Amino acid sequence: MNTDKSIEQQLESARQRLHDLYKRYGFRHACVLEQSMLLDELINQYNRMSQNKIFIQLI
Repeated sequence: MNTDKSIEQQLESARQRLHDLYKRYGFRHACVLEQSMLLDELINQYNRMSQNKIFIQLI
């Protein structure tokens, strides 16, 4: 459960940073794209964890 909180906090922090970078640089700047990819990876990691929990509960 602690890992969920950590990932959720990381997701929110990454989302907020992406928003701030977008407001400052627009959506085509390299740092915005890089942050977007980082956020995508965190979302994928969170989704994998969620799917694993559902699978384990079904067993």
